Amino acid sequence: QVQLAESGGGSVHAGGSLTLSCTASGFSNNNYDAAWFRQAPGKEREGVAAIYHGSDGSDTPRVIDSVKGRFTISRDTSKNTVYLHMNNLEPGDTAMYYCAASPSYGVIEYPIRKMNYGYWGQGTQVTVSS
Repeated sequence: QVQLAESGGGSVHAGGSLTLSCTASGFSNNNYDAAWFRQAPGKEREGVAAIYHGSDGSDTPRVIDSVKGRFTISRDTSKNTVYLHMNNLEPGDTAMYYCAASPSYGVIEYPIRKMNYGYWGQGTQVTVSS
């Protein structure tokens, strides 16, 4: 049974940083793709960053243009954990952030779409004040 556990949300001032963590269980050999989505009140859930597990064991990260240069996604395979490092946060980044995952088939699916992920975490709130 796959489970995703998120942590790391909080409240910061604009310009601050946060790192979100998503620890996965139930996948074999870290053979899964993972992504971070966010949803602000009244808005659609948006894919922000994804990391794709290649057949050679390498990871390919992707982030959307609006956070490029500020957000990065990484994975620590020894901890079965995917991170979203968020720097220079802006009030527009305020949202509930969700971790999502799916078994990897060695394909980079971009844009980052909800339909490509079958497992979801419970969400962690990020609030950025001006």
